[in-house]
Amino acid sequence: MTTLPLKNEIELPEMAFEIGAHLSFSKAESANWAWLELAGSVLSHYVVDRHERLTELLRWFYQDLGFCIRQPYFSVEAADLGTCISSRQGNSTTLATVLMLLAKQLDLKLEPLLLPGTTVLMSKIDGVVKYIDPLNGNELTRHQLHVLVRGELGNGVPFKASYLKPVSLKRLVSRMIHELKAGCIVSHKFEPAMECCNLLLQWHPDDLNLNRERAFIAQQLGCISVAAADLKHFVDNSPHDPVIELVKMQLKELREEQEVFH
Repeated sequence: MTTLPLKNEIELPEMAFEIGAHLSFSKAESANWAWLELAGSVLSHYVVDRHERLTELLRWFYQDLGFCIRQPYFSVEAADLGTCISSRQGNSTTLATVLMLLAKQLDLKLEPLLLPGTTVLMSKIDGVVKYIDPLNGNELTRHQLHVLVRGELGNGVPFKASYLKPVSLKRLVSRMIHELKAGCIVSHKFEPAMECCNLLLQWHPDDLNLNRERAFIAQQLGCISVAAADLKHFVDNSPHDPVIELVKMQLKELREEQEVFH
């Protein structure tokens, strides 16, 4: 699979459709038709008062259209934006993205917040801040956001102010690709999982954990020399990482495996 070159200028949903089609998870053309139909339909829900406009958007999205959480949640289908728009089911990131794009059609600004393990949306209208759960449209309190973080990282973790900072489209698409990668690994689709790592490394070349992940995936595909090269890159550039001794052991085993193959 030839790696898709990723641009820094991001247009959504087009870029996400292109990535899904490149990985053979959805067809860009049918996803785009489904999106255009939604984008046209939402305009009939424009009301003057912005608070009412947001309420009407949420009612239409979840009740009339029936957008909802997809099961299994940690699947490629849940993480692919094209599939989410066509099937009206997704995970927190894909549902948040669709809702954010529809809000933009109504001159409303919904901004994505990337909490550990979940994506939420923030609305700020006339100084009133609301946090919205994209899985069901319910409003979340700051306390509930902290509960979500504790559920992912453990009871003792603090709630960082950075969690409430909206992220760029690049960060949002990066999370989508990470979640596609995770879905691929769960379903043992290692070739597209490897391509997800390659895509992410275009934007995040200094993220050495991606090299570690790619090494694991390459090993599953039998690409031992690729796996060994990625682990060596990690060892050379992360000498003080807490897992460095474990990675050195993995590298030693891979090199022994290479010698057996030769």
